[in-house]
Amino acid sequence: MILAACGAKQSKGETPPPPPPPPSKEVSAKDLIFGDPALAEGKQLYDNNCAKCHKWYEPKQFSKEEWKPILVRMQKKAKLDDIKMASITNFIDSQL
Repeated sequence: MILAACGAKQSKGETPPPPPPPPSKEVSAKDLIFGDPALAEGKQLYDNNCAKCHKWYEPKQFSKEEWKPILVRMQKKAKLDDIKMASITNFIDSQL
């Protein structure tokens, strides 16, 4: 009888909503970027200035030390000022 009473609350054709996902202890890179306007700007600059001439490299593909000379060389080629370059560098560093 108890089981029949519990089943009667749900009408045919309706499925209960799925339970919410458990809270994640890790903060994703996407959350970090969109939660911080400076990082979002750095990503946008990276996408629009660096990845427009060649493939988009994952920041984790290189170490922080390997990125330094790459960014110096690319700053000159992309004709980016120091402020824009600092924003791109901060974005890349935040992903490492």
